[in-house]
Amino acid sequence: MTGNQYRDLIARYIDHVYGAHGLVVYTEVALGKTIIGKDRMIDVFVVREADQRAIAIECKYQGAQGTVDEKIPYALQDLEALWIPGLLVYAGGGWSRGVLHTLEGSRRAAYCLPDPAELTARRDTRELDHILAATFGLWHLVIPASRRFRRR
Repeated sequence: MTGNQYRDLIARYIDHVYGAHGLVVYTEVALGKTIIGKDRMIDVFVVREADQRAIAIECKYQGAQGTVDEKIPYALQDLEALWIPGLLVYAGGGWSRGVLHTLEGSRRAAYCLPDPAELTARRDTRELDHILAATFGLWHLVIPASRRFRRR
């Protein structure tokens, strides 16, 4: 899978699962400057038009070991500099153990690999689902009603 294919998979997933709840998905959106002064291009931009809440999502897929590892610390730092919530969504089996540890421990990163055929919420989308729920107040989509405490 290429980086653009992964970006489009994430965009399709969010649109499919959350579009009916007022979220609108855009790809390749120019949004200010990076921490080194370059024009920033956001892979996936999600906004709820009703209240203008938004999140910027960078998508990184690493199918085989390579040099993308070196870009992760910069990408995470750049997301911190945004004026809106920012997130790095990642998948693939080619991450080095050190960078994978960094991603797994980062508040600004979420593993997500939707099934392209089904585009439904599942274990491999849970991290992104929880962040979208927190950003847009959509907890009812990720917390099962069966887990609600009932007084006896």
